[in-house]
Amino acid sequence: MPTAVLTDRERTAVQAYLRLLHTVRAAFDDTRPGPPGTPVPPLVPPSVLAEAEAALSRAGLTGNEEKFFHLIRTWHPVP
Repeated sequence: MPTAVLTDRERTAVQAYLRLLHTVRAAFDDTRPGPPGTPVPPLVPPSVLAEAEAALSRAGLTGNEEKFFHLIRTWHPVP
């Protein structure tokens, strides 16, 4: 349950980051069939990364990772 009061832009940045995180995790968990021993590089759509970067910029969090990850931990704590 979220405990911090985020601005709309901060909330959007956190949500975009979480979408990016889930997309990356899914890409690494993807076990597409292929020839044995052939690694399949993870595929993360550039639009997902661009969305997260734009949201961070609009929220004024670009280059302020400490504040951003504090928001993440407060709003979406790890179980």
